[in-house]
Amino acid sequence: MTERLQIQNLYKIFSNSPAPALEILAKGGNKNEVFEKLGAVVGLNNVSLSVPESAMYMVMGLSGSGKSTLARCINRLNEPSAGKILLDGRDIVPLGEEELREVRRTRISMVFQHFALLPNKRVIENVEFGLKLRGVAPAERRRRAEEVLTIVGLGRWGYHYPHELSGGMRQRVGLARALATDADILIMDEAFSALDPLIRTEMQDELLRLQRTLNKTVLFITHDFQEALKLGTRIAIMSEGELVREGTPQSIVLEPGSDYVAAFTREIDRARLFDARSVMRAAEPILRSERGTIVGDAGGGFVLDREGKVLGVLDAAALGRAREGGEVGTPSADYVSVPSTAKLLEVARRYRDGRPIAVVDEHGKFVGSLGADDILARIASTASETVPAGDRHV
Repeated sequence: MTERLQIQNLYKIFSNSPAPALEILAKGGNKNEVFEKLGAVVGLNNVSLSVPESAMYMVMGLSGSGKSTLARCINRLNEPSAGKILLDGRDIVPLGEEELREVRRTRISMVFQHFALLPNKRVIENVEFGLKLRGVAPAERRRRAEEVLTIVGLGRWGYHYPHELSGGMRQRVGLARALATDADILIMDEAFSALDPLIRTEMQDELLRLQRTLNKTVLFITHDFQEALKLGTRIAIMSEGELVREGTPQSIVLEPGSDYVAAFTREIDRARLFDARSVMRAAEPILRSERGTIVGDAGGGFVLDREGKVLGVLDAAALGRAREGGEVGTPSADYVSVPSTAKLLEVARRYRDGRPIAVVDEHGKFVGSLGADDILARIASTASETVPAGDRHV
């Protein structure tokens, strides 16, 4: 997977003379020591992470953890004190003012917590604003603004003023303004935090819908772990200006790695987080015949056709007869099939007592099986399991 954005050993010291603070940190000191000795504030302390192309990458932590400082350093609203910010392999930290302005216009867009709309401009003019700064011709920027307003569900509101819209609608205007520039990276800094809970949920759903269509690379800053779990493909957790945990949502819940991270995970509904693929057991072929391949174990098995799709299921007795005679009888349709992406809550709802569960991919091909015990074990599992490859403690 292509890494669209890479942060390497990034520091931010809020001080006119950051060098002494950087020296203390390089020797193993922390932000408290820097403040006590120098009165300087450490915003970021040696942060490194990679954001894959088209990822919904969540950065979260408590207030003062450094997450918003990181967002503002990436587009250099805050100037980094040391380190690199690689955009498609190019370090943007050394860029001059003109080059940086071009990056902000064409490569990185931001959506802020407070909508920052121009109150005396109509909605469509707000959406056009970034294109206007870029010098796009009036007719083209109007066409693009109308297009993205339709995408975010505000096609009929373009000629209204911001004060005529609800909070959720104004946030959609802010999102449309960022999308209009067609930037490679969208940074959302606590974008939904100011919204009422119901509107916030609607905006989260809207963002997921847009992401399925647009496949943007999104860096989303939040203090809400539930929001991070709902939206994120990967999550970075920050504390005291440092990156303390990074990985998939599921791996972080299974293996927090510290009390600080564990505090975010305790109230998580695992049935809504984990999917069938995370629970399923891979099944090896145990018998092949002209009718198909049987996969499973001594307790029974699924009969698959040549394309790997499920024809039916054999119980232990039928499987024994097939092994003895080499012939597979008519398989039973008494089983349940679920997509590998189905959350365990959905799997549990489909489950029927005693029936085996086949897990299938997006093409309907068999990829594994699971039972009620597997579902219950995952929902009740503790943070003692191994972190999958690619996830890390920092």
